[in-house]
Amino acid sequence: MEYFLIRTPDNQTIRFRLYHAEAPVTSEAFYKMLPFSRTFFHAKTSGSEIWIDDSPVFDIIQENASVFTEPGEIVLGPLKPARARTTHCIGIYYGEGKGLDSCNIFGKVFTEDLPLLKALGDSIWKDGTRELRFEPAAGS
Repeated sequence: MEYFLIRTPDNQTIRFRLYHAEAPVTSEAFYKMLPFSRTFFHAKTSGSEIWIDDSPVFDIIQENASVFTEPGEIVLGPLKPARARTTHCIGIYYGEGKGLDSCNIFGKVFTEDLPLLKALGDSIWKDGTRELRFEPAAGS
């Protein structure tokens, strides 16, 4: 349970480390939910972010929560406390951005995979939605 990956429709993989120390409940709940797929679209107001508002249901607490993220971080909207703007959301920041409400920051892309994530984000911004598959990483 060290990391997970995103698989794109053209079979590229982008790896993410989990923040076990900072967000243990979120990291564990997310990893247990794998694999799953969702169609991601580009954010309109929060910067360089791709996101969904129909994530699997994660009945988790708020932890390591902020609106401020670093490029490459992944966030999840907790159910508790209920957040009208982030519940059921997953966001992936591929560049600078700021969320509309606090989300649990629970992982970050591998440094060497950040260019792939940036290319994916730019592609979704320019060309539209993309279905992404979240999978456990082999050997993780």
